[in-house]
Amino acid sequence: MTLRYTNSHMIFRKLTIPTLICSLAAGAPDKPNVIVIMADDLGYGDLSCYGANTFKTPNIDTLAQGGQLFTNGYCSASTCTPTRYSLLTGNYAFRKKGTGIAPPNGHLIIDADTFTLPDIMKKAGYQTGVVGKWHLGLGEKGKGPNWNGEIKPGPREIGFDHHFLLPTTNDRVPQVYVTESRVLNLDPKDPLWVGRKKPSPDHPTGITHRDTLKQDWSHGHNSTIHNGISRIGFYTGGHKARFRDEDLADKWVEKSNAFIEENKDKPFFLFYASHDLHVPRIPHERFQGVTPHGFRADSIVQLDWTVGEIMKTLDRLKLTENTLVIFCSDNGPVMDDGYKDAALEKRGSHKAAGQFKGGKYSVYEGGTRTPFITYWKGKIPAGKSDKVICTIDIATSIASLTGTSLPTGAFKDSFDVSASMLGNKDAKGREHLIQQDNGGRGKFGFRKGNWKLTRHPKGSARNTVVEKNLANNKVPEFQLYDLSKDPGEKNNAIKNHPEIATKLKAELASLVEAGRSRPE
Repeated sequence: MTLRYTNSHMIFRKLTIPTLICSLAAGAPDKPNVIVIMADDLGYGDLSCYGANTFKTPNIDTLAQGGQLFTNGYCSASTCTPTRYSLLTGNYAFRKKGTGIAPPNGHLIIDADTFTLPDIMKKAGYQTGVVGKWHLGLGEKGKGPNWNGEIKPGPREIGFDHHFLLPTTNDRVPQVYVTESRVLNLDPKDPLWVGRKKPSPDHPTGITHRDTLKQDWSHGHNSTIHNGISRIGFYTGGHKARFRDEDLADKWVEKSNAFIEENKDKPFFLFYASHDLHVPRIPHERFQGVTPHGFRADSIVQLDWTVGEIMKTLDRLKLTENTLVIFCSDNGPVMDDGYKDAALEKRGSHKAAGQFKGGKYSVYEGGTRTPFITYWKGKIPAGKSDKVICTIDIATSIASLTGTSLPTGAFKDSFDVSASMLGNKDAKGREHLIQQDNGGRGKFGFRKGNWKLTRHPKGSARNTVVEKNLANNKVPEFQLYDLSKDPGEKNNAIKNHPEIATKLKAELASLVEAGRSRPE
């Protein structure tokens, strides 16, 4: 038996016999605070510490300069929902149906009896909180969220003590905050309705009232209008609960700092899920125009500011030397993702994906190789690491760092890379990694050592050159690349090394079929 902890009560759940994960953090203080900062749509080349040279990200650079900057850091999928699912469950999202991009009324896609990252933190005695973009669904299967009442299951039911959320993602309705399982500031006299179909013939949309928009849509984002921006899906009511896009980052910094302040005298785990770069990109007015690249890069500068504000709070409370900060992204970059915000037109010399091919929605390196930084003042040495590490590994690695046992069936694809996270030069990173796109429809990238196999069952690759915003390209079903010589995946080496391709095909198929990749 193991315990499911909630705010004021405990629910027993049947799980398999626990297996002890031994700590690799010898000499580290007991129970460091842990903050995971996950950026949204941030590419490998989007930070000055990773090579951007037309604008600066000084606060994130400070983390990189004082900790480990990973050159082979990955997220597990090239879209947001599956990466977030894998972060919290330690399992590849393609193993579970329904883990693609969550719709506005989607139910919670993490089953309440799943052992999660916040579960392991609670088991270790931590207070747990999530602030920011959720996009993992809310409510029961077949029902979805009860927007006008208690919204459950949700973050509480999978291990978070506290939450302050954007329920979906901001190009999808509704534009409200959810906290303590309810919509914040909702007036019962003005109930919130969310649906797929137009609620009335005269309901304003991005099509019928396009001339009123302050940011025009380019494709798909043309339903309900809020704050001069049309979104995916329809909603009515809840006017007092609605937020202004420009204020999102400020509000989430406020709530993150409040959580840290409240828990300063006990170990805490905070998952801070930024939205800044995700469309619609509407940074606060004080950040608009601070870069030469339009709102997309302006939003990166805003993201950097949020990181700085959180670090200032740690410094003020004298918590920096006992807090592990992990900075990462949910997927690679995208330029035009549904709105005309000049991201393409103003990109200039900036390479959002760095030297890599692809971006969001792609299983090429640009889709999943992203910034990954670990910082722990006085405990993690400064330097660069070429170890392969992935966001899906955070769960098992934190279990190791806190010396906390795992149930045998938990975190099936999450490896203990804690030694690499702590900057141990003799440590080994991942030996292999499966990269997926959105819905797990059989498109995979499979990296083992320096070799990378890509699989596109229908011979079509989306968004393969992010700078040109190409939607679909015809490609061979299987391609093979030597990343040590060809990091940009320009030269398909499958004809020259058929034996390597055959071996990787078989291993990929075996790992997909096995249902787990971390040995029991």
